[in-house]
Amino acid sequence: MENTVNEGSKLTALNYTLEDLDRIDDFRESILDFEKQLVSFEGSYGDPATPGQSEDANKINPLNHTFAGGCYVREISMPKGQLISTGIHKKEHPFFVLKGDVSVLTDTGLVRITAPYSGVTQPGTKRLIYIHEDTIWTTVHATDKETVEDVIPDIIAKDFSDPEVSLVKAREMLKIKTDKSCPL
Repeated sequence: MENTVNEGSKLTALNYTLEDLDRIDDFRESILDFEKQLVSFEGSYGDPATPGQSEDANKINPLNHTFAGGCYVREISMPKGQLISTGIHKKEHPFFVLKGDVSVLTDTGLVRITAPYSGVTQPGTKRLIYIHEDTIWTTVHATDKETVEDVIPDIIAKDFSDPEVSLVKAREMLKIKTDKSCPL
């Protein structure tokens, strides 16, 4: 039986309330604060500003990159016992857990994922992942780029102020939708 999920916040959707957007903002602030503390521990590795690009991190969590048919396929192997903070995803894309068992925290809550599993990542998603068992996680991204260096800026936001993941536009759209005043 196939497991599927659509997790993370879809920022263009107008089925949010202002309270939902406040909750997402609070989560984003909390996860960034936690990430700062996490990387300050001795033995921590990786740089939140350049996720997946640290030589130390890639020795422990090897990445495989494949470009084919207008897609970038990114596969990461994650050993048991790790706590990982991901980058901020800019684009909607599918993901597949091919092997393993993880707990994943996003702005929508905590879920336990056991392979085989597939889901869809929404723009603005940033995850904390605890690895219960050795895990292989694969993402697929539509792109016309042909190198990792060229595709990363298209799929990973530097921060939550990036226009593709910012809640500013969602708040403006919600305000227009809920504004009951009429100029006539």
